[in-house]
Amino acid sequence: MTKSSNTSDRFDVYEAITNQIIAAIESGTGDVQMPWHRAGGSIERPVNVESKRAYRGVNTVALWASAHCQQFDHGLWGTYRQWQERGAQVRKGEKSSVIIFYRDLEPSDQDNASNDDRGSRAFVARASRVFNVAQVDGFTIEAPATSIDRVEPSIAAEALIAATLAKISIGGNRAFYNRTSDQITMPDRVRFIGTKSSTPTEAWYSTLLHELTHWSGAEHRMARTFGERFGDDAYAVEEMVAELGAAFLCGDLGITVEPRPDHADYIGHWLRILKADRKAIFAAASAANKASEFLMNFSQTQQREAA
Repeated sequence: MTKSSNTSDRFDVYEAITNQIIAAIESGTGDVQMPWHRAGGSIERPVNVESKRAYRGVNTVALWASAHCQQFDHGLWGTYRQWQERGAQVRKGEKSSVIIFYRDLEPSDQDNASNDDRGSRAFVARASRVFNVAQVDGFTIEAPATSIDRVEPSIAAEALIAATLAKISIGGNRAFYNRTSDQITMPDRVRFIGTKSSTPTEAWYSTLLHELTHWSGAEHRMARTFGERFGDDAYAVEEMVAELGAAFLCGDLGITVEPRPDHADYIGHWLRILKADRKAIFAAASAANKASEFLMNFSQTQQREAA
């Protein structure tokens, strides 16, 4: 086989990992990414069985995506050889997951390779195939360490939340407001790992304040509805209101000092509505501002009564 044919037939690691992540997105029906890890029981970074170190960068996303698709409950991974060295055996027919690593190019290869934006040294991407602990026999999983609560309490936010007397249930892996029971449900705090642009603290309070904004729109509170103007899109507009309300409250309470990309990304999910009705964002922002003032008034009233 010539060198040129070897190059053209070579396994494309970038395409493989991209497809792995796309499969997870499609299996999730395109839901907006939330700042907590919802696939299975593992909420930490995936870890290599040999080094005990967490995978980094795109490998973290790729293995979370693979775990999501295959419904793995644990984040322990290793190559076929690494499992064998620990007395375990990958079961016949199990499908591997692809990760990427970089190695230095040999001097003879550097003339035909790019530096991959890594400076003057030349690197080449290589694929490695790993298997989850759920795919092997003969390995005992150690008892998991106590999950870490990364959320730092905000005195101002906690005061506002308590002052509303809203019923809030903590547990599970979903965040939502139930209009029928008039109750907010939040995922466990330890599930909040943050996002690329937010800390776990910002993620926790932003999510809770999003649901609290929904809570403010109940019929016996602000009686907020959008059905007449937006019809079938009323739900989407209410979601915009909740996310904008969360953004306003995060600023008012000192949780964030500037708008976070997470809020913009969430609003972008409803881009179709914004394009169809150029005034939709104004209606949503106005309603969100009224909701944030309504909620802030709870803690302000409590402070006046305590003075």
